[in-house]
Amino acid sequence: MFNMMKTAILMAAITALFMAIGSLIGGRQGMMMALVVAVGMNFFSYWFSDTMVLKMYNAQQVDETSAPQFYRMVAELAANAQLPMPRVFLINDESPNAFATGRNPEHAAVAATTGILRVLSERELRGVMAHELAHVKHRDILISTVSATMAGAISMLANFAMFFGGRDSEGRSRNPIVGILVMLLAPLAASLIQMAISRSREFEADRGGAEISGEPQALASALQKIHRVAQGLPLEATERHPETAQMMIVNPLSAGGLRGMFSTHPPMEERVARLLAMANRAPGATR
Repeated sequence: MFNMMKTAILMAAITALFMAIGSLIGGRQGMMMALVVAVGMNFFSYWFSDTMVLKMYNAQQVDETSAPQFYRMVAELAANAQLPMPRVFLINDESPNAFATGRNPEHAAVAATTGILRVLSERELRGVMAHELAHVKHRDILISTVSATMAGAISMLANFAMFFGGRDSEGRSRNPIVGILVMLLAPLAASLIQMAISRSREFEADRGGAEISGEPQALASALQKIHRVAQGLPLEATERHPETAQMMIVNPLSAGGLRGMFSTHPPMEERVARLLAMANRAPGATR
């Protein structure tokens, strides 16, 4: 229920941004048109955003025949988490990363790059896929998928405002500087909304993933390894669609400049420290 409320707040905030930019482009009429577009986008995002994101990454669905070991691992973890079996996808990219998507556990999908299968040990990969299934179990995959598609739409609309200028309610041209500010600030506002929602989700998914896999230390090791390798090996689809970076288990974008300041992921050091503390509290842990 709480995550559904957060999704509703996200959609309302994005709708307000759409209307503000629409007002800049075409005054009152532009604002009403933007409202219609935003409502349509919200509907589309709820039902089809997972399909769109998987297509962005050219993700290929696999099964027990095409990827037996990986598929069985996900099936075992889903059973541990008491979840329906999600659809399983592979992305042909050497950059190690993974994400979950879908509107609910009954319509969920998990995706991993071929690079993550190559880089991680079996225990580490189990931790990563358990993390993604924790996102499914917590029902926050809808939030991340909707925010990714809507943030991309906000950026496109802001660019439209920049190149085609804006009109006030009387039809007069606005100052072009205002258009430039909108182009810069609207995507930033969308990113701030994503960041506010996303950071706490990652901590909870780390904790839930450690519980599902039973090995918090393996997940901590996986996060460190992915973070180190991904720094010098960009995920090409994410570079083209940076609004989807917040869906990944580790941020695949460069940490420099504004991207680092407004990262949708919490600091890696803190994530690892929490997982190691969890491992030390586990029964039978060596102190």
